[in-house]
Amino acid sequence: MYQFSGKLKTFSLALILIGIIGIAFSFYSASNKTLEDAKHAITASHDDDHASGHADDHGSKVVGGNHDASGVHDTNEHTEKEMSAHATHDDDSHATHVLHQLQNRPWSAVYVALFFFLGISLLVLAFYAAQRVAQSGWSIVLFRVMEAITANLVPTSIIMLVIIGLTLGHYNHMFSWMTPGTFDPASTNYDPIVDGKSWWMNVPGWAIRSVIYLLLWNLYRWFIRKNSIAEDTANDGHKTYKKNYNASVIFLFIFMITESMMSWDWIMGLDPHWFSTLFGWYVLATLLVSALTVIAFVTIYLRSKGALPQVNDSHIHDLAKFMFGFSVFWTYLWFAQFMLIWYANIPEETTYFVARFNEYKLPFLAMVAMNFIFPVLLLLNSDFKSVPWFVVIGGIVILGGHYIDVFIMVMPATVGGQWGFGIAEISALLFFLGIFIYAVFSSFAKASAVPKGNPFLEESEHFHYYNIEHRGEGSADHH
Repeated sequence: MYQFSGKLKTFSLALILIGIIGIAFSFYSASNKTLEDAKHAITASHDDDHASGHADDHGSKVVGGNHDASGVHDTNEHTEKEMSAHATHDDDSHATHVLHQLQNRPWSAVYVALFFFLGISLLVLAFYAAQRVAQSGWSIVLFRVMEAITANLVPTSIIMLVIIGLTLGHYNHMFSWMTPGTFDPASTNYDPIVDGKSWWMNVPGWAIRSVIYLLLWNLYRWFIRKNSIAEDTANDGHKTYKKNYNASVIFLFIFMITESMMSWDWIMGLDPHWFSTLFGWYVLATLLVSALTVIAFVTIYLRSKGALPQVNDSHIHDLAKFMFGFSVFWTYLWFAQFMLIWYANIPEETTYFVARFNEYKLPFLAMVAMNFIFPVLLLLNSDFKSVPWFVVIGGIVILGGHYIDVFIMVMPATVGGQWGFGIAEISALLFFLGIFIYAVFSSFAKASAVPKGNPFLEESEHFHYYNIEHRGEGSADHH
């Protein structure tokens, strides 16, 4: 049985500690930000012409709003003193908004890394369930790897619950629709667009749904892990196997619903005015590619340590094929969403991409290259898919690209132009990477690496024979 080495355990704990220190420093620095810092940031990030146009635009909106509210249309009734007060109020309001963005940065950095690692763990669980439902033969020897990776779902879910609680307590400003007065027509913060979505976008509903998502996912994870280990010694005519099969069918149905709803609540809710009917699928694609890459990484590492003697190059080859195929799938969804919104040119829809292309142009374009062009060039050749170091190189770029993808989903809505990649972002990645390593390899060490009770184990162990010697006959012939 695999032993979680002391060096790897120490390394994971060191990552967690370094991450905590960096995150704490980032929060401390953000808490000391003032309106003067916000005004300095505004001055530094805009030239004089743009700043002047921005102020004029806001000023006209404020004046117009006062006219509508009072029913008075004669601008001569406004004294120069009143107009100056309006301009000062507008500047202070904009500075306050930028201050919130500056204070949001450590929250957003943690949120991006948290969602990325939580999403990867969830999609590994979904892929694992799909393998059970499909009764796949090739992937059985990888089951304990996938089960170990899903162990990371537990700590990330707990941290997500903490973030949800702190968000409800208004400790951050990431979800703008939670601002007091958003749904009150008498408030200056009233937002009629968001109010029109109040049947879904409300605090109790958001919180309750979030808890339900996490509870259902972890419930299946606990059940399937327990019964998968029970399969090893079960002598019940495959009743335990059938029970796991039925549970996986139910989970996949629940997952397809909750994953889309989670995407709306946790990511699209950051941009409450915007919506996309493809968004749930898009988030699914980016997390699935990342999940498959992580499965390949953990498998290659454990195989190099001799912990997976049944795994051969053909298993790595198939994982790489999935990485390649779903990279193309992600590109299709990205292009479909972008092209339709660009072609329709509806302001309510284009605002999402305008903000990202104007202020995040470099990571936005780099993401497309890293998530599509690079994987295609590296993994298109069939021979390369069986070479572990080729898969690792391609996987590093894929994971980096999809982290940037999540980064671009979150940051423009929470920090606007006040973004960067510094201590907060690096520390959050190290923190969750440390948790991932500790959770995954400690879980893998607690059970046999071989799921001995699975009826398709022999096919999986001899998968390379079916793939090479019987190419074209199809694996179904060997079930």
